[in-house]
Amino acid sequence: MQKRYSEEFKESVIKRMTPPNPVSVSQLVKETGVSDVTLYKWRKDYRNRGIAVPGDNSNPENWTAEDKLAVVIETAAMNEGQLSEYCRSKGLYAEQIEQWKASALSGYQHSEQIEKEKVRSRQDDKKKIRKLESELRRKDKALAETAALLVLAKKCEAIWGDEEN
Repeated sequence: MQKRYSEEFKESVIKRMTPPNPVSVSQLVKETGVSDVTLYKWRKDYRNRGIAVPGDNSNPENWTAEDKLAVVIETAAMNEGQLSEYCRSKGLYAEQIEQWKASALSGYQHSEQIEKEKVRSRQDDKKKIRKLESELRRKDKALAETAALLVLAKKCEAIWGDEEN
């Protein structure tokens, strides 16, 4: 038998899991009678919908990158007043969100830089391969010429004999 919970009830429980005064999952199990598996599932569902619900209730700096990015996205269009209200409700500081935003952007810029470096490296590798192939062809020709001269030298020796004789 599966219990059905209203969306309002789910949201109220999820809000209790978020800062500024988060309640632990074990405490919520005792208070609400909802299983811990269900609470973790609800929290995961809220994350998947883009609603920032931290996994670590104790310290926002220990949140996952996904949670931090969700907060950055959620607050991107807010003005200063809305951002202040949001921060108070979540137990955050505007400076933390700015730092997370800068980290996200630097990570993105870093990945672009890595891609450019990969392209440059591939181009360098292609040049090096072309140079090595050219050198290999030159050496193959020199080896073939040396082999031909050796064969000619042996034929001359067979025809005319040793130089000493």
